[in-house]
Amino acid sequence: MNSKKLLIGLTLGLSLITTSLFADDAKARAIMEKVDARDDGKTLEQDMLMVLIDKNGKKRTRDIKSYGKDFGVDEHRIMFFKSPADVKNTSFLTYDYDKASKDDDQWLYLPALKKVKRIPSSDKSSSFMGSDFSYFDMTDRDLEDYDFKLLKETTVRGKKAWMIESKPLNKKVIKESGYTKSIALVRQDNYVVVRAINFMKNGKKKYLDIPRLHKEKGIWIPDEMTMTTKKGKSTVHKTILKFSGIKLNKAINNSMFSTRRLEKGL
Repeated sequence: MNSKKLLIGLTLGLSLITTSLFADDAKARAIMEKVDARDDGKTLEQDMLMVLIDKNGKKRTRDIKSYGKDFGVDEHRIMFFKSPADVKNTSFLTYDYDKASKDDDQWLYLPALKKVKRIPSSDKSSSFMGSDFSYFDMTDRDLEDYDFKLLKETTVRGKKAWMIESKPLNKKVIKESGYTKSIALVRQDNYVVVRAINFMKNGKKKYLDIPRLHKEKGIWIPDEMTMTTKKGKSTVHKTILKFSGIKLNKAINNSMFSTRRLEKGL
């Protein structure tokens, strides 16, 4: 899981509204282009702790090892679940293509079935491994698919930020994402999306928050992020991701990013 991809994975769309009713904002688009272009390194290796919290406060944890690498303008990422026993040796692979007309590829290896499953576009709005993140959240966004609007300037934890609204240009993106609209807060000093509200088709909302991040080798990296699903004011579920053991621009063999490696594991 590449952290930047999660941060910019914020879509907003209304299936019955046409583009002409939401004119593109040049300044907002320029900001989002800088968010998308922000340097996140050529390779990234990190450990992840995923904490799943249900509506009663009960917690479950999952230990994950993650790798990402640029392949020209495309990016490949792979994740290996190390524990607990019920998800151990499960692995997930994403090919994120820069070309807007080409759908990203995703595969999930389930050790109990000893089978690699390809994730179809129709399933990308579903939950990723029981978390509040979806398979759609695991991929980059093609900015060409959206119109953007700058709502206002504000502050987040004492830092100046832009509040930006986005809308998809077609129903395909709405169906694939499962979102009906989103509003993101982008820090002005580093172009990191630090908060967002994602409105879902089922009436629920997902709240993204980046409470902690740091700069390493000139690159901004989240230390923690949360995604909270709410129905009205009630919390339905929450996922916390904590990142550690971060290694930037370390050599990673291309063979790491293959369906064969999914089955082989770490």
